[in-house]
Amino acid sequence: MQNIKLSDYTYDLPDERIAKFPLPKRDESKLQVYQQGKITHSVFKNITDYLPKNSLLVFNNTKVIPARIHFQKPTGAIIQIFLLHPVLPTPVINLAMDVTDSCVWKCMIGNRKRWKKGDILSQVLVVDGQEVEVKAEIFDEENNYVELSWSDNLIPSPSPAERGGLRTNNSPLSRRGAGGEVITFVTLIQALGTIPLPPYLNRETEESDNETYQTVYSEKKGAVAAPTAGLHFTQEVLQNLEKQGIKQDFLTLHVGAGTFQPIKVENIVEHKMHNEQVIFTKKNIENLLANLGNIIPVGTTSMRTLESIYWFGVKFLKGDDSPLLIEKLYPYQHENLPSVEDSLKAILNEMEERNTEEITAETEIFIFPGYQFKICKGIITNYHQPESTLILLIAALIGEDWRKVYHEAMTNDYRFLSYGDSSLLLP
Repeated sequence: MQNIKLSDYTYDLPDERIAKFPLPKRDESKLQVYQQGKITHSVFKNITDYLPKNSLLVFNNTKVIPARIHFQKPTGAIIQIFLLHPVLPTPVINLAMDVTDSCVWKCMIGNRKRWKKGDILSQVLVVDGQEVEVKAEIFDEENNYVELSWSDNLIPSPSPAERGGLRTNNSPLSRRGAGGEVITFVTLIQALGTIPLPPYLNRETEESDNETYQTVYSEKKGAVAAPTAGLHFTQEVLQNLEKQGIKQDFLTLHVGAGTFQPIKVENIVEHKMHNEQVIFTKKNIENLLANLGNIIPVGTTSMRTLESIYWFGVKFLKGDDSPLLIEKLYPYQHENLPSVEDSLKAILNEMEERNTEEITAETEIFIFPGYQFKICKGIITNYHQPESTLILLIAALIGEDWRKVYHEAMTNDYRFLSYGDSSLLLP
């Protein structure tokens, strides 16, 4: 494995080039097309003109949750809880969204020194027209696990005596809101939390971000950051893709806060990558098999998912002890690898044996120069921070031409980062 220095993957990004807000129309963003070294400038709504025929675009349909929560102590101190990923009663994000009593999440905690184990934070809020008391308590100090619990009742359930017209004083508490619906965790945090914008935007979340920081096809709740390459798509663009015969498929990677974590080591291999949960279906795998050679991910999260899928298949073929986790350097440690077709067929066989249509797994795959792409033939992506894992991913795909692409973007007044402009990279 070659020694890659972080300092070789930097560029000057003035603060005024960071897009603090999105454009009024998503698909009016600029589009830089890089195709085998040649560069063209356009507008995103015209992307259909530049996609190769028979392309299969693969989107990440994760949805950002209001993962930033604030509690105020009786002393006045504000404690900020940033949800990272669920721990109990299930680590599966889609299932954790439907919990109805209490749950434990790994968190980042702001003002942590003011919050001691045993101190219970609480607040009352209105959820679906019902007053709900929410409590937060440190569950595990070492791991920053926080338990959140809520009494979504406050109204006694009718006992048999009450249904007969008699009233008692010891009726069990109902777990239903005023509308009769059970209050789930995802419903709770919609009322309790705020959408966590990337720290480099350096501003508070506004009401408009609740819509603009979600893709129009977002569906599976659980991300703490948006798959921002998808923010440029409108329903009109999606419909135009379909008219032009560009196929579309959707899978899920719940983006974690690690996507914002800067690399702090000169030898990038030492950088810690965080697990992110991925969900893919039998239909996804069948679509990949039917479109090999024509697969273009929308965003780095889709790319990491697609490339991880190949390595899941490798693990199944090798009988690996941890087949549902791709460790960050796993792709660099193996030779005499199976074909992409064989790997994908191994996943289908595994699904048949498990009698399942869907697999939930984890990946911390680290794609940097030297990586050999297995499934992806290009990418639609935004412009990323200097010295970031995402710059390394782009350099892995198009080599030193990443400098050319970023120079073109800077020279032509492109807007950078999450709310910025877009590129289509076809090596």
